Amino acid sequence: MQKLVAEFMGTFLLVFLGSGAVLFAKGDALTIAIGFGLAITVSAYAFGGISGGHFNPAVTTAMMINGRTPVGEGFAYMVSQIIGAIAASAAVRVVVGALKLPVDQMAQTDFPKLSVGAAFFVEALATFLFLMVILAVTAKAGNGDFAGLAIGVALMLLIIFSVNLTGASLNPARSIGPAIFAGGSALKHLWLYIAAPEVGAIIAAFAGRFLLGTED
Repeated sequence: MQKLVAEFMGTFLLVFLGSGAVLFAKGDALTIAIGFGLAITVSAYAFGGISGGHFNPAVTTAMMINGRTPVGEGFAYMVSQIIGAIAASAAVRVVVGALKLPVDQMAQTDFPKLSVGAAFFVEALATFLFLMVILAVTAKAGNGDFAGLAIGVALMLLIIFSVNLTGASLNPARSIGPAIFAGGSALKHLWLYIAAPEVGAIIAAFAGRFLLGTED
């Protein structure tokens, strides 16, 4: 139960603080990247020692493939992460209402400038790169003391790259929460933000396993 609570809390922090950087700080790409990057770093150091610090169904998928997380536990993690993201978005919705902001602006992810194929490629590629960093830095040969920092910086850089293209999800839970409250195109395109990060994570898991020996 403690592991599931840790995954809930870490994902809640990630989505709430990251969404706040988008909406309430009216952030540009750098501000948004710092918001999400520092949120994942704080969550990793605060809760990673309890659950392993996934906070992302795509990360959990890769960890299951790599043999670091049992399958049953992994699916329980995913449920906790999605619930955490929805709860965070509900909290954001309360603040949005209090500030009388448009109720359909929930820091949701979408790709108005790209085709479906291009958006899928960007999300899958960014998630692949993110997972390669995570798998390498948390492997036995990696530098575990600085894992949270490396993961946070990697997320910042990948968000700077992709935020103006796809909204920079790299995390199905991060997109599910806001889309439920925003509706519209974000909900219509939600499948892409579930499928593309999972594809990127699966490829990274096998690449890490067979090319870098990242499995435990």
